[in-house]
Amino acid sequence: MRTEVNKVLEVLRNKSLKEEAKREKLRVLYAEMFDQEELSKWCLGRNWNKLSETQRNEFLPLFQQVLEKTYGDRILAYSDEKILFEREVPISKGRVEVQTRVVMKSKEVPFNYRVFQEKNGNWKVYDVVVENVSLVMNYRSQFNEILAKNDAEELLNILRKKVKGQKS
Repeated sequence: MRTEVNKVLEVLRNKSLKEEAKREKLRVLYAEMFDQEELSKWCLGRNWNKLSETQRNEFLPLFQQVLEKTYGDRILAYSDEKILFEREVPISKGRVEVQTRVVMKSKEVPFNYRVFQEKNGNWKVYDVVVENVSLVMNYRSQFNEILAKNDAEELLNILRKKVKGQKS
């Protein structure tokens, strides 16, 4: 995790890169760090199995774009805060929480990565917990609420609108 986070910090600290170039480099790093399918499965929970293969194939890039729209500006607003790696806490077999803190001028923010080990030995992020708020649980709650009243197609419509910048 430390290596991957440091790559992100290098991009963010590079003053010679324009915003779109930074975004593109961060997209590549995101793909290396995160397992989009695993993240999506965790966010949808039991609802993952209710989506057809076609719907899953559409959901994956849509959800990735929603995450990018939601968190991209926040990440780009990084202004040289320090990131301290504290410890790794086992969650279950092949799953670990990497606990870090982002040190800002006025406060410190706990920022934890939940990772799993792939069959090839690589570690991938499937959840991020900031100030004790899980990205997965936040989205799972939203998706459960939508899917309790609507079908999977409506969830995809909502994500499509978010990607286009419309409110749902």
